[in-house]
Amino acid sequence: MSWLLDPFDFAFMRGALAACVALSLGAAPVGVFMLLRRMSLMGDAISHAILPGAALGYLAAGLSLGAMTLGGVAAGVLVALAAGLVARRSALREDASLAAFYLISLAIGVLLVSLKSRNIDLLHVLFGSVLSLDRDALLLIAGIATASLFGLAALYRPLVIECADPDYLRQAGGPGALVHLGFLLLAVLNLVAGFHALGTLMAVGIMVLPAASARLLCERLDSMLALAVGNALAGSIGGLLLSYHLDVPAGPAVVLSLGLIYVVVLAFTALRPRPILTSEVTA
Repeated sequence: MSWLLDPFDFAFMRGALAACVALSLGAAPVGVFMLLRRMSLMGDAISHAILPGAALGYLAAGLSLGAMTLGGVAAGVLVALAAGLVARRSALREDASLAAFYLISLAIGVLLVSLKSRNIDLLHVLFGSVLSLDRDALLLIAGIATASLFGLAALYRPLVIECADPDYLRQAGGPGALVHLGFLLLAVLNLVAGFHALGTLMAVGIMVLPAASARLLCERLDSMLALAVGNALAGSIGGLLLSYHLDVPAGPAVVLSLGLIYVVVLAFTALRPRPILTSEVTA
């Protein structure tokens, strides 16, 4: 028990735990819908695309929480909308245009940060600093998680319909485009929150990996959402403990723990007998 509890005697560990709990509650449910809507790679692309905006905020105001947050949100939304526009006006599909935009954004962001920073600042932007979050950063992450939960509650029914039949809302004259834009905004907000804690390269991990593990185990959406949050919490706590006891960076340790849960679940489901479908039964 001391191995589990003693690390959280320190204020920086409790702050990291609070940030991970908020990220688990806000980002993991968004990750489930992203997975069901086949947008997981889009989440990874947007997480990289927020870097130029955060870098511009950094150049303008240093490591200012507000400036980097506003810049990251603006850049993420802009890249997502631009990729969608290119996909509709050209022969490229949305995944291809997203890949092009996120590679350009990542390169621009790294160059912008390198203009003013030393290596330690660049590492802070790319890999986060979950162990050194201050009160303002924790309040921001908690606020984004709260807004995300309320936003998902408001968009829940149309999101479920879109997961089952992506064309239904458009054919029925429903607010399909508005729902899509609202969901993209929720995804960008959670990626920006993850950016402050885990960095731009790791932020998408706490969104996609718990959702993927839950999808392998559940068929019902409500169970999937609850299990994704549980996976995110378990992986976050495990990663923080590994970081403390092994003296390794906390952000990569958290994502690695989430990845370990995914691999274990994947192995379990691969060994589990597959149900025989009626169409497979022969006379």
